Amino acid sequence: MSDVAPTVENHTPSLLRMRAPGAHGKVTNIELFFDLVFVYAVTQLSHTLLHDLSIVGALHVLVLFLAVWWVWIFTGWITNWLDPERLAVRLLVLVLMFAGLLLSTALPEAFDGRAKVFALAYVAMQVGRSLFMIWALRHAGQAARFNFYRITIWLSLTGVLWIIGAFASGDIRLAWWAVALGIEYLGPAAFFYVPGLGQSSTSEWDVEGGHMAERCSLFVIIALGESVVVTGSSFADGARTADLWLAFVMAFIGCVAMWWIYFDIAAERGSRSIRQSADPGRTARIAYTYLYLLIVAGIIVSAVGDELSLAHPHAVAERAQVAVLLGGPAFYLLGNALFKQAVNRTNMPLSHLVGLGLLAILLWPAQSMIIMSLAMATTLVLVVVAAWETLSLRSVRRELYGAAEE
Repeated sequence: MSDVAPTVENHTPSLLRMRAPGAHGKVTNIELFFDLVFVYAVTQLSHTLLHDLSIVGALHVLVLFLAVWWVWIFTGWITNWLDPERLAVRLLVLVLMFAGLLLSTALPEAFDGRAKVFALAYVAMQVGRSLFMIWALRHAGQAARFNFYRITIWLSLTGVLWIIGAFASGDIRLAWWAVALGIEYLGPAAFFYVPGLGQSSTSEWDVEGGHMAERCSLFVIIALGESVVVTGSSFADGARTADLWLAFVMAFIGCVAMWWIYFDIAAERGSRSIRQSADPGRTARIAYTYLYLLIVAGIIVSAVGDELSLAHPHAVAERAQVAVLLGGPAFYLLGNALFKQAVNRTNMPLSHLVGLGLLAILLWPAQSMIIMSLAMATTLVLVVVAAWETLSLRSVRRELYGAAEE
């Protein structure tokens, strides 16, 4: 995170985005190209969880998901400041894309035989990108340079832990990587404090809010797209029975409801909030860096639930399957509720709290229900939340879009 208005000396062309008052930088084609890798990463994560629904398997996927999100969101911060149309920045993004592809291929076996590939790719992306920023800001002011000195020190420290973990095995590897992640996630909250170099401040993390909001919204589209792919592939491979048709339709409706809950007005309200914020760095850190991961996690877990309902519609839900079928929507609603509270500076939406309450009530009968019935119940909860919020915030929607409600 850096000061994006450094003073450039010696007439050296700046690699930073040019900002126009009242406008926000567009998400460029190279950024969208980079994101294709994370379509694959999200697919790998959902399939890895599906194939091992044990507690250990869930912990492994949690660590991997947190790493994938962290490497993506840090790249999102960097491309918020850098101009991806500059050749040096474009090459950086392409190198990061290749490393991200290596990381993604290693995800299913990251706790087995591909640990070194995963860890090396992850560390190379995190540290290499930060070193590039130090070079890109070499003619900038002290605040910008010191900010990335601190970040590089934090990521280099955790990089050692990632590599050590790659050479360990089993629970020891999990412990090393969990500690590394814990330190990295603490970094922004601690303002990357380093003895002798001090700490950063959110005022120095002067992000271009509209670009950050759009960038993160596109990641939600990536995750929802993976859900659509899972639903379509599972349906295509199955027999066209009535129950499979029903499971297919319910999975699609659930995906639409998830899209509606975020994109109907929340995406635009979040974008306006961060664009108009006096401290956009603070909003980006809280809402788009930390809270957003719950939204994405909810979509990924829900995609696993969709695949379960299509593959085993009449099986009685076991405990792990119940956790997936209820946990995915619960993560999604909780993430949206916290995100909306943060960007709108209001109480958590009542519709979302009621939705979470309904999911909690479903815990009682869930283990005697068949998977398809439980999936239908969770889909109904999402539809209720989407409809409730749409109806209760009609005036807000009119204000945002300037259109009369039908």
